[in-house]
Amino acid sequence: MEPAYICDAVRTPFGRYGGTLASIRTDDLAAIPVRALVGRNAGVDWNAVDDVVYGCANQAGEDNRNVARMALLLAGLPNEVPGTTVNRLCGSSMDAVASAARAIKCGETDLMIAGGVESMSRAPFVVAKADSAYSRSMKMEDTTLGWRFINPCLKVKYALIPCRKPARTSPKNFTSLAGIRIYSL
Repeated sequence: MEPAYICDAVRTPFGRYGGTLASIRTDDLAAIPVRALVGRNAGVDWNAVDDVVYGCANQAGEDNRNVARMALLLAGLPNEVPGTTVNRLCGSSMDAVASAARAIKCGETDLMIAGGVESMSRAPFVVAKADSAYSRSMKMEDTTLGWRFINPCLKVKYALIPCRKPARTSPKNFTSLAGIRIYSL
């Protein structure tokens, strides 16, 4: 198996909700570190990048579709370089790095860019599709945190806990809510 190396790393600063970074589009924010990598590594043949993998959980606004592809194009990488976006909720960026490392270690690729982007300040409000033709009802949700438009079958079968709630849930309550039983041997 081939070794995988991190050759350079750069990131944007952490922002606050509604803070200094709130005016920057999510896809533009995603391009900043890629552009910085290109600027700091002039000797790299950027045509040789096999893939750009970005993690992004929300994907409901300017980060929709494929934010990795948008970021690489905005950063000035060649049009021939592909990009893919992965979603593993709060672990999306780490999954992107792991996916890139796996591809290199397996010999599928040689040069990858991996990272992630999220901007809760830019997360939009979304409106659900009507339940029936000509319906005049409308349900709007804020996509800033947690799941929206939850499938009722999943809600009955599994205790779906919003992203912000587990931190306030004790382990005992969480295991009960999630339907997990703990046995001691």
